[in-house]
Amino acid sequence: MKKTKLGTTRIDVSAICLGTMTFGQQNTEAEGHAQLDRALAAGINFIDTAEMYPAPPSAETYTRTEQIVGTWLKKQPRDRVVLASKVAGPSRGRDWIRGGRYDADCIRAAIEGSLRRLQTDYLDLYQIHWPARNVPVFGQTRFDPAQEREAFGIEEQLRVFDDLIRAGKIRHLGVSNESAYGVMEFLRVAEKAGLPRIATIQNACSLLNRSFEQALDEVCFRTGVGLLAYGALAAGQLSGKYARDAGAPGRLTLFPQWSPRYMRGSVLEAARRYEEIARSRGLDPAQMALAWCYSRWYVNSTIIGATSLQQLEAAIGALDIRLDDETLARIDAVHAEIPNPAQ
Repeated sequence: MKKTKLGTTRIDVSAICLGTMTFGQQNTEAEGHAQLDRALAAGINFIDTAEMYPAPPSAETYTRTEQIVGTWLKKQPRDRVVLASKVAGPSRGRDWIRGGRYDADCIRAAIEGSLRRLQTDYLDLYQIHWPARNVPVFGQTRFDPAQEREAFGIEEQLRVFDDLIRAGKIRHLGVSNESAYGVMEFLRVAEKAGLPRIATIQNACSLLNRSFEQALDEVCFRTGVGLLAYGALAAGQLSGKYARDAGAPGRLTLFPQWSPRYMRGSVLEAARRYEEIARSRGLDPAQMALAWCYSRWYVNSTIIGATSLQQLEAAIGALDIRLDDETLARIDAVHAEIPNPAQ
């Protein structure tokens, strides 16, 4: 499988990263291990998880995913796997994660918990799951100054991560669900204070959400920060299954309140049009959506999620699909008419 450098680091990662947020809720431990085994056999060396997973998160399931990954990882040669996890940011209605706080003590407690559950001494990449400051994320599209609040500062965060890197607990740092301002500020503060530089940003990127192209693409191009793209199938909307059957089994029917941005009318219409393009070109809709994401010049690695080995095989197979100019032009035409409905 094609590999690339993780941001500006010396770490080689596969073009596909296996996401694990279904492990412990939609997938059993055995099913999770089977996915991990298949991914590794296919040349995927990059695994992404988070202390908050599985998702949607709850007090009852919190940390299960890392535990499942950990019981698999302990049986693998550690240097064959590039492992990423995330520390939960300040409360977004999740006070059961350290009382909803996010500060130096929380970060230190989080990394120790993740290392223990993952049964490893270090993480290759440790990511801030969402910003501490006021910023529109998870379907919010506008910055609201009225929501300003005190937040754990960027320099203070970087000093904690610097300690963790020096202690050998993490190798590199990343952000997630960040803005162009956030990436630039993390880089500016790091350079000014001589602190660790972020290597990656993990943000949504799909046919239904190309907002990365509105500023972050240039930022990452000029700074070398790598995009780890998630949500390439927009919670399954781009597979076409919900267009055929609104009650089809999947995340949007199992957890209807989890991510309402994927249920907007404009999302349904755009997804229907993308499916039409795929069918007319003799392509599976999910594989077309993945092939589009895999081919973006600004994507460092695409995080895929599956609930079955069949879905995983299809996602891996999409890496060999090359979309022709006509298909790409038709995709761009839909995007021009219905831009970023799932942003």
